[in-house]
Amino acid sequence: MPSGALVLLILRVLRPGPLHGYAIAQRIHLLSSEVLRVEEGSLYPALQKILLKGWVVAEWGVSETNRQVRFYRLTPAGKKQLEAELAEYSRTSEAIQAVLKGA
Repeated sequence: MPSGALVLLILRVLRPGPLHGYAIAQRIHLLSSEVLRVEEGSLYPALQKILLKGWVVAEWGVSETNRQVRFYRLTPAGKKQLEAELAEYSRTSEAIQAVLKGA
């Protein structure tokens, strides 16, 4: 996965509503047609990073399997950051495509 892409993907899958860590990883996996796999060793440090930045908040709840889990929810600052990350990703992706077509 490209550097920085995981934070973008996490923010994006949280846009519709709160999810717990395992559900975030599963949602990314399913939405990517099972191409992208997010490991715990990458997911939880990324979640901690965006928690500290104030882009998400976490609260304890009960999962669909009746386990205590932390649910992560996008904050207004997180929504703003998501829009900025999407714009930057689009700009970078277009630039890479231009180089690939011109090479």
